[in-house]
Amino acid sequence: MGDFARGVSEPVRRVLGIDLGERRIGVALGDLELGTAAPLVTLSRARTIQADARVLARLASEQRAQALVVGLPLDKDGTEGPQAKLTREWATAVASATGMPLRFRDERLSSVRAEERIGSPPRGRSGGPPSASQRDAHRARIDREAAALILQDDLDARRAEAANRMHQHESVSRSERPDDLA
Repeated sequence: MGDFARGVSEPVRRVLGIDLGERRIGVALGDLELGTAAPLVTLSRARTIQADARVLARLASEQRAQALVVGLPLDKDGTEGPQAKLTREWATAVASATGMPLRFRDERLSSVRAEERIGSPPRGRSGGPPSASQRDAHRARIDREAAALILQDDLDARRAEAANRMHQHESVSRSERPDDLA
């Protein structure tokens, strides 16, 4: 689903992970060298993609992030439906506006996994149902956590790809040695 090497003058180290929703954007921060991702913030969607891009560009600058990984909401069968198309269009426009390289990562079940990790929302006062503000805060936390899971999946896949390339290179190198050195 793409690599960050193209179009970047220095090696990419920090990456923003994005879980795009209709109302909110869950954001995580990842470190390629450490291979870790952590929830960062949940943003309210702006009225325009350009406004979202400005907010994300400022956040990327503050966090010294140089690239984006955006969760792509594929259908259960792995195909791209209408929501994936909208997400792809949004992410491509944001990447273009910010000048940041972009990768997509399958985000199926990321919100479910995030909710399992976080648990149920806290009870309201007197043990009743959570208030509207508690529900909103819980949903925002799930969005951040989903972004972190999407980004961690991408970092783990990168690490596996790098290990596989290294293993293949070592296998080729060994097979090219003369028999007396093997």
